[in-house]
Amino acid sequence: MKLPYLTFVLFFVSTLFISSCSNPTGSASSNQRIVLDFNEQWKFLKDTANHQAWQEIQLPHSMKIEPLVVNDMWQGTAWYKKSFKLGPQKGKKAFLYFEGVMHEANIYLNGVKIANHKGGFLPFSIDLTNQLAEGKDNEILVKVNNEDNPMIPPGKAINTLDFSYYGGIYRDVQLLLKNDVYITDAVHANKANSGGVLIHFTEISPEIAKGIVKIHVKNESDKPKRVQFKASIGSSSINSNKVTIYANSDTTLEQTIEIAKPKLWSPQAPELYNATINLLVDGEINDHVETRTGIRKIELAEDGFRLNGEKIFIRGTNRHQEYPYVGYAISDSAQYRDAVKIKNAGFDLVRLSHYPQDEAFLAACDELGIIVMNCISGWQFIGNEEFVKNSHQEIRDLARRDRNHPSVFFWEISLNESGMDDAYMTRANEILDEELPYKDIFSVAWIDHPSYDLFIPARQHGKAPDYWNFYKEGKRKVFIAEYGDWEYYAQNAGFNQTAFADLSEAERTSRQLRGDGETRLLQQAMNFQEATNSNRKGEGTIGHANWVMFDYNRGYADDLEASGISDIFRIPKFAYHFYQSQRPSSETYSHPGITAGPMVKIASYWTKNSPKKIRVYSNTEEVALSLNGKLIAKQKSTLDKYSSHLGYPYFVFEIPAFDAGELKAEGFVSGKKVCEDLVKSPKTAKAIQLEIDLSGVSLAPNSADVAFIYAKVVDENGTIIPTAQHTIKFNISSNEAQLIGENPFTAEAGIASILLRTSSFTKEITITAEAEGLVKSSLTIPIQGGK
Repeated sequence: MKLPYLTFVLFFVSTLFISSCSNPTGSASSNQRIVLDFNEQWKFLKDTANHQAWQEIQLPHSMKIEPLVVNDMWQGTAWYKKSFKLGPQKGKKAFLYFEGVMHEANIYLNGVKIANHKGGFLPFSIDLTNQLAEGKDNEILVKVNNEDNPMIPPGKAINTLDFSYYGGIYRDVQLLLKNDVYITDAVHANKANSGGVLIHFTEISPEIAKGIVKIHVKNESDKPKRVQFKASIGSSSINSNKVTIYANSDTTLEQTIEIAKPKLWSPQAPELYNATINLLVDGEINDHVETRTGIRKIELAEDGFRLNGEKIFIRGTNRHQEYPYVGYAISDSAQYRDAVKIKNAGFDLVRLSHYPQDEAFLAACDELGIIVMNCISGWQFIGNEEFVKNSHQEIRDLARRDRNHPSVFFWEISLNESGMDDAYMTRANEILDEELPYKDIFSVAWIDHPSYDLFIPARQHGKAPDYWNFYKEGKRKVFIAEYGDWEYYAQNAGFNQTAFADLSEAERTSRQLRGDGETRLLQQAMNFQEATNSNRKGEGTIGHANWVMFDYNRGYADDLEASGISDIFRIPKFAYHFYQSQRPSSETYSHPGITAGPMVKIASYWTKNSPKKIRVYSNTEEVALSLNGKLIAKQKSTLDKYSSHLGYPYFVFEIPAFDAGELKAEGFVSGKKVCEDLVKSPKTAKAIQLEIDLSGVSLAPNSADVAFIYAKVVDENGTIIPTAQHTIKFNISSNEAQLIGENPFTAEAGIASILLRTSSFTKEITITAEAEGLVKSSLTIPIQGGK
């Protein structure tokens, strides 16, 4: 299912669907393309040697449900097949569009090999037309291989890669039916600065935005055709010139467009414009495409980075796209939920480390106001000529897929932490310039090379105590692409490590699981705070992105990489709330699931073992802390060497002695209370509290979806027991859903998590959870419709 905000929102014809939308039949209407969901009723075979039976599956799909900690990821060859029928399609074209297959695919139609594709992170289209059997059963067969391949980026063997890329047809597939004169797909057309629909605004001011709309058209009929496009963006409409396109040829149509008093896109106001394009052939509508775009002015200026004329410092994070157990095979709705969590954490940028991520995630960033640093796939590896050729093609495909997204500000056409030579880097930038020859297309790299526009080192690549704050060797601005992890894990960060001499090496690191305890989670939060504060001391840095948003698998390790400010199940740690506090309280958002404005959070469980020095995160002017109704203090934020350059320093309160009960923090702006937070000392575990994490996006009604279920061990007041390690058994009553993961699951810091996977959502779902000594809990998810 593609959510309404996604890039190509095209017309659907319901009469073409039979057998639960999987077997289109009949003829396409004469004036529009048809886009069919092709995710259902596939069959899957992982191991032909053992003569296994074909399994009925639904896309997106991972070749193996992996354990929570993946240190021996399944690699090999697997097969997918699907039967479908098309009625007579005279004068029509049929294409299959794969959003992502990991990482080499051979495609067969009716027993004939019709395509090979290398690369697991970007889409590809296949023309089925000549091999289709009209009015009869057709079989599409996909041979998928995800074994180590040094020719295919990222190229590095999985046992040393430091992230997992899983396998299978893990993103959506669509069947497209078009007339034989049509608007092409940008990637499939394989033409520089062309293909599909290209929209770019080159002159932007508060009064007017001027830009271009380019359409690439192909004529696969046997006659010349007179073609023209008509486009509207918002209230502005344009008509291109009419041109003749000869049989079996193609052409690019281009027209300028102007929009008066444009609504400009920004993280605080992510204004989007609907763009509608009609292709006219001999005066009649022959193809139709709808997309969304935005208008923003971005500049790498002498004094820093400017967005719509305003200088800003960019607060960012890094994201790996994996979920536990299913890897990359997650729904569009789940992609959106991750974007919501990133926005709720207070970030305005996400770096897509270290590979191109799902189209749905980019579209969510467009809608929610999250700047994107878009990346090609690579990490500490560069291969031979064939690898370089494939990597450079990936740059082209990335540019073509994502060029219309207003959220994409930066293009990381660099193999991260890899020894690229001058030839690779120079050619990479030449390719991006060929694809997007515009002044506001900014290339970025971890090496300060003159071909690139922005230098993005990791913090640990510099030296304490200044790191990159006063870097003047190059002519490029600096964005710190990673910080907060490695310098505390493998180096002496040069700061608070010496202040905590009583901590072991494991306690000092930022790699702390949510179950590692209050002291270690506070240390992680302090590491991130200290590094954030340090990064703000210099004048040459335009922004930074912490490492990392969510815990993730490294593919070869016996544990999770745990420097996430949320765990792999997306449950926040204390550090998450530090970042929340760095967003101004004046910022508010109307999007479902987004929480913003004034906030205050007590970073304590308030047990007898909790530190008596209480840390409170808030973006307000003053905070009052009370214990059991008695005021401890009302004070302004604490300025010290760990907070001197923060927009919103933390608050530190001293409590003489532990007294079980309720801590209450109240935030004040201009003397008025605007927010509060409560922490209660946990009592004896009594019950389970079940919750589903939807983050403002209901379960998809007509397609597959995944969402997290949390079973919280609570006391009589509903307070989570942070030390609870009960073994919790989950059950489900639904023929449309299943639970994926360890079951039973031992609670971590009082919460047991499991993944709910649905095939559709037309009936309510009931989930129960039970554990010895606790009151059993039940959660019913009612039908609410999809976003």
